[in-house]
Amino acid sequence: MLRFTLESDGYNCYEAEELTEAEAILSRENIHVLLIDWMLPGLSGIELAKRLRRNKKSSAIPIILVTAKAEETDKLKGFNAGIDDYVTKPFSPRELVLRVKNLLKRAEGNNKTEAERIIIGEITIKKDSHDVFVAGEKIDLTATEYKLLILLTERLGRVQSREVLLRDVWGYESDIDTRTVDTHVQRLRTKLLTSSEHIVSVRGFGYKFYVESQ
Repeated sequence: MLRFTLESDGYNCYEAEELTEAEAILSRENIHVLLIDWMLPGLSGIELAKRLRRNKKSSAIPIILVTAKAEETDKLKGFNAGIDDYVTKPFSPRELVLRVKNLLKRAEGNNKTEAERIIIGEITIKKDSHDVFVAGEKIDLTATEYKLLILLTERLGRVQSREVLLRDVWGYESDIDTRTVDTHVQRLRTKLLTSSEHIVSVRGFGYKFYVESQ
């Protein structure tokens, strides 16, 4: 059903029933987004997501986790594992296509030429290649983490509510709990290392990117 719906919308799809088959597809094909079920033979979707995030070749591929697990704790497990979006069963195939479209837009990023590089303190963002460096060391970000960092740095010093971040980073009016934002911000801070203090929490509202000179 998913393959039919996606291919009807113009996407090329590959299916894998187990890990070895999935790894073979990933090694030979240029995959732009992954749909992973939580319950997989031999390895859970959560563990697979973690493995993909640890691999440099697949670390930035957007992941949508498809599952019947709808509890908030389950969603947080997924986001902590590095997934970018979460779809609970039963769901509308058209809704999933919309989520895929928006996730691909986030992954493509901003291709405008007016600002190909952002430099703030020890952080350098090369927008043409989507590379992010901290103190000269390249760090690996997911598509969602990259979009979140771009949005916060481009709105330097301006407080962004969690609702605004959900809308502008996720790309649609999401029904995901706003704690999703907190989870992604924490992951982004961890990866930014010594520059993590620039992402400031505004209690009861949201976040802003702040540097002393601004």
